[in-house]
Amino acid sequence: MLFTNKLKELLPKSKSKKELDEHYENIRIEKGDLPAMIIAALITFLPILIVAMLVFYGLLWILFIR
Repeated sequence: MLFTNKLKELLPKSKSKKELDEHYENIRIEKGDLPAMIIAALITFLPILIVAMLVFYGLLWILFIR
């Protein structure tokens, strides 16, 4: 899983490493979770990428084509 080390650092230290590993092994994502995470990432990063590409294209247009 992603970021498991950071999550383990945030948890209380009262549980042992073995108990935490057993807890994380039992966590499973549901059927629609992965597509939902991919769609959320696209909604988040795609507009930023498009704006960055437009700025880059605009700079190239101003410097070389105009």
